Amino acid sequence: MKKHRRNNIIKLLLLFIIIVCLFRISESAYSSFMNQRQQESLKKLKELGEQESTEKEEQEEKKETKDTGAAFATSEKESEASSGNLYLVNNHAGLPEPNAKLSETAIGLFPVPVFSKYEKFEKEAEEPKEPVMLNKYAGLYEKNNDIVGWLSIEGTKIDYPVMRSEDDEFYLRRDFFGKSDRHGCLYVRNRADVDTPGTNFIIYGHNMKDGTMFRDLLLYEKESFFKKHPLVLFDTLYEERTYEIVAVFFSQVYYTNEDVFKYYQFYEAKTQEEFDYFYENIKALSLYDTGVTAEFGDTFLTLSTCAYHVQDGRFAVVAKKVADKE
Repeated sequence: MKKHRRNNIIKLLLLFIIIVCLFRISESAYSSFMNQRQQESLKKLKELGEQESTEKEEQEEKKETKDTGAAFATSEKESEASSGNLYLVNNHAGLPEPNAKLSETAIGLFPVPVFSKYEKFEKEAEEPKEPVMLNKYAGLYEKNNDIVGWLSIEGTKIDYPVMRSEDDEFYLRRDFFGKSDRHGCLYVRNRADVDTPGTNFIIYGHNMKDGTMFRDLLLYEKESFFKKHPLVLFDTLYEERTYEIVAVFFSQVYYTNEDVFKYYQFYEAKTQEEFDYFYENIKALSLYDTGVTAEFGDTFLTLSTCAYHVQDGRFAVVAKKVADKE
């Protein structure tokens, strides 16, 4: 009797464990499904903005071409008229006789108002302009103005918005709309200088088992993958940027009092020595030589995610901003 009761208890326990496991598996699958749906909708919103931006540029280009043609036709007429007027003022050089009273037509030929117009343009050019948001991110910014940019890497699933909040860990377990989600978002800490930028800023993301977020970052453990995909694309809301990978390495989160290189604390190099400390360490830690070099004054983007080679392990990819073409 006791044995039978014991067997029943064991069966009930096993059944309970199975139910709990199935519930967690289904919950995880549902969370992954919903997260992927959200990411797809965010990408579509971005693509819609890109499409609208392209259409707007095409319309402006057509308008500019039309206006240019009209302006050219007008200038030809004015040129013909002005050449006749010049002849009336002075048959030889087109200049008025000394002390001669100029007609309204002749006065319009002299460069005083022309110079004032150019001075106005020069003055406007000297005044600093407010940055203009890229059209493709306007819709996303309307949904949540915590967005600071978009990160994508060819050959991976990494194609996500990047967020920032006053609470550095807000998006650690929240989705784009601030709702609870174990996937979280890619995010930068509040001190990160994304727009100007400083020497370095760090984007964090989870290493998810379902392959999302920064899981594919670990593909860079293999040099062969790096050779096929050496670039990282990161757009701020105002600028499209390209970065080339400088170093790839494993690290960890250290105790505060440990005197070791902590890549996650590096944001700004004000001196050559501070730059060298960061640069020499990431190169020494790198799993392979990427062949990409950097010098004082370059700016970096660091991608960081969890790794499990040690307790509190981390995997990092550091990339250098490609100089803008002149």
